[in-house]
This record gives sequence, structure tokens and C-alpha cells, in this order.
Amino acid sequence: MLTATLGTLGPVLIANRGEIARRIIRTVRRLGLRAVAVYSEADADLPFVTEADEAVPLGLANPAQSYLDVDKVLAAARQTGARAVHPGYGFLAENAAFARAVTEAGLVWIGPSPEAIERMGDKINARNLMEAAGVPVAAGTREPATDLQRAVAAAAEIGYPVMVKTAGGGGGIGMSVAHDEKGLEKAFEQASRAAARFAGAATAGGEGDVLAGPAILLERYIERARHVEVQILGLPDGRVVALGERDCSVQRRHQKVVEESPSPGVTPELRERMLAAAVRAGEAVGYLGAGTVECLVDADKQDFVFLEMNTRLQVEHPVTELVTGLDLVELQLRVAAGENPEVCHEPRGHAIEFRVYAEDPKRFFPGPGKITVWREPADARVDSGYVEGNTVTPFYDPLMAKLCVYGDSRAQAIERARDAVAGFAVEGPKNNLPFCAELLDNAEFVSGDYDTGLVGRMRA
Repeated sequence: MLTATLGTLGPVLIANRGEIARRIIRTVRRLGLRAVAVYSEADADLPFVTEADEAVPLGLANPAQSYLDVDKVLAAARQTGARAVHPGYGFLAENAAFARAVTEAGLVWIGPSPEAIERMGDKINARNLMEAAGVPVAAGTREPATDLQRAVAAAAEIGYPVMVKTAGGGGGIGMSVAHDEKGLEKAFEQASRAAARFAGAATAGGEGDVLAGPAILLERYIERARHVEVQILGLPDGRVVALGERDCSVQRRHQKVVEESPSPGVTPELRERMLAAAVRAGEAVGYLGAGTVECLVDADKQDFVFLEMNTRLQVEHPVTELVTGLDLVELQLRVAAGENPEVCHEPRGHAIEFRVYAEDPKRFFPGPGKITVWREPADARVDSGYVEGNTVTPFYDPLMAKLCVYGDSRAQAIERARDAVAGFAVEGPKNNLPFCAELLDNAEFVSGDYDTGLVGRMRA
């Protein structure tokens, strides 16, 4: 329903592409608002462009010359009379300078404050802030390790094995585990390169030199950890509510590929503690809108530590929507408009999401190409960015779609997932649907007793 306050947001410009732009457009239009898309020349024929009420070309395929160009995005907003900007995820979604530029242009930023983005964007700062707020953290560095000598000293104090990662950026890029000093040297070099790339991307997106230099974080590595995250929603009246958890432990190269809710590895008592900690995390930064508090869970000890906070809508938000019946994009819009929606969030049933990538299902290398066949299964939710005849280009993330299923129980959800995966036909680019089918026959996954090392064991 379009309320008077919600009406002040339209038109809404979606500063993103592909499946997430298409998904946001769907809710924006359902609420009676106009949706404005922006697109690069490589994306001109994708569905999100034609499904928007208006679409503005940004320029070349290179993200720095299109989706990351703040001036071009703001010019598109002025050209179309947009009143609000939704950043989706990725690109400029967690760029505090962009959020600030949007508000300074007199537009509504559909997300948390620039200050909250800044405070949580640096993993070391976020970790220290969470520790002060009473959220459990792993043993680790409170200051960035800017050279190998400091990293070696920190690892000796923490104790091996240690996780080495960049202080900025997300998606698991640059992360690796060091079991000894020799391994640490290699891991530090890898993370330093990733930090340099992140600094370059941030500069291209208008972030300046916020994280100049190789700012590296070391933390105690938890063996057989599960990656579990809590969805939160910060309201204008200051309340923060937790909307349940998602298990994101099925990963390749520290990047998520399958998510489910609720987590099969979390007891009711642990869930209660994690949700309460996530609320404290949100309150500590005055969080507004949809965000995610990510944790590592020691399934053997039934304990957890804070990992990071994502100040945006997550790729895997559909599994929360399926078990709660909520539309998280709608909630983002209502909160941005100043409303305090009453959120009934008692999860029911079980949902699983499979990220369908244009990639080799064995080694997970990208495999772009023209889609010659695209048939989606009938009895599943598919958030897709493509249709038959489109081309998956090498310029962006190879995510083509998210295949989501729901069941009254986890066993029922798995059965429905098997049917949905078998019924999803994609030809042309390489795709990981065979891997999804393989996972659904894996004894560890089916039992629910798995951890972040599952895919590595499957490919050993």
C-alpha cells in the first residue's frame, strides 16, 4: 500500500544491475512508485532495463565508467526526477562517500547512515566496536598489521592457525588461513594485494584513500566453523529487531554459494544469544534499515564470535523472506520514508537458496557466454537477472539467478530443491547447477552437520 510518507520516495533510482535491480524494481512498482534503472552498454538488453519505468545509460561496461561513477549516477537521478536511491548490494552499496553525496543532493538514501557504513566498513574498527558493545569476538588484532613483521608478532600472540584478511572489502576476497609463519608470509602477501585492489576500487567509486595501504586483520581461526548471519532491521524510532538467522557455510573460495534458514547447526539457546548480540550490534551504531551481522559458529562448543557487519541488503535475503513472509525491500523503503512498520517475524518452515553462477561446476572458474536455453522451474522462487538470448559478460559477477525453495521442514525443502534444480535448464554459459545437484546428494549437507570446509572436501 502506498502511504503518504512512502509516496515521498518516488521515483526510486536503483543504482545497480542484474537480478538485484530487477528484484528491487518489482517491489518498487508493486508499491505504486516509479522505478528508474541505470545501465552500462554491456547490460542494455537485460530485463531490468526494460522492466523499469525509465532507464538511463551510464556508459561503458567497465564498472569504473558506469556503475561506480558517482557523478553519472547522480546525474541520472537529476535527469529523471528521482527522489530516492536504492544501492542494492555490491558496487556503491557500502560506499559512505556515495551515501553522503546522495543525501547532500537532497535525495533519500535507502540504507544506513554514512557514519554507520564507515564505522562498520573497516573490519578492525567494527571488531573493536562490537567488543565494546559486548558482542563476542575472536582473539585478534585491534590495530591493522601494515607489514609482515607486525603480522608475525600478532600471530605469535594470537596462536596459530590464524585467519588473514583485509580490513576493508567483503565477499571473502583476500582471505586465507595460515598454519605457521611460512604460511603467514604467503597469506599476508595475498591479503595485501587484495587490500590494494580494494583501495583502487574505493577510489574509483569516490571513497578516496579511506583505507590506504595494506591494512590487514588477523584473527584466531576456528576449525570446523559454520558461517551464520543474523538479519536485522533498524527502525527510525531507534529500535533494532532481529529477523532470524541464515546459514551460509556452503562456500567456495570463502564466497557463499548456498544459504538456508534456519541454520541446522544452531540450537534454540545459541540462536537466542546470537539474535540478542545482533541487536546490540545494531544499537551500537544507531543502525537504520536492513543489515546483517555475520558470525562464525563453533558448532562443537555451540558458541559464536562476530565476523563482520554488512550495511546493506544481502544477496541471500530471499531465504529470510520465505520463512518470515516479509518483503525486506519494502521494509527498507518504509524505514527510509520514516515509517516504523510493525514487523511480525516469527520464522516458520525452512528455506534454501542456491546461487546459480555462470561458472565451471568443478573448479568454479567463470564461464560467460550467450544463453541459448533458459527455463526456470515452476514450483520455486527464482530471482534472475537474465532471460534466454541474453549474454553473461565477463565484466561483472557471474551470478545469473538465485533459486529458492521452501518447505515445512528441512527434509521437505531438500526434496523440493532436488526437483527445482533438476527442472532448471540453462545452456550456453557454463553453470553450477550440476554442483547444486551434487550437493543435494552429499551426506554431510543432507544431514545438516557441515561447516565451511564442505566444498573443499567435496573437491579434494
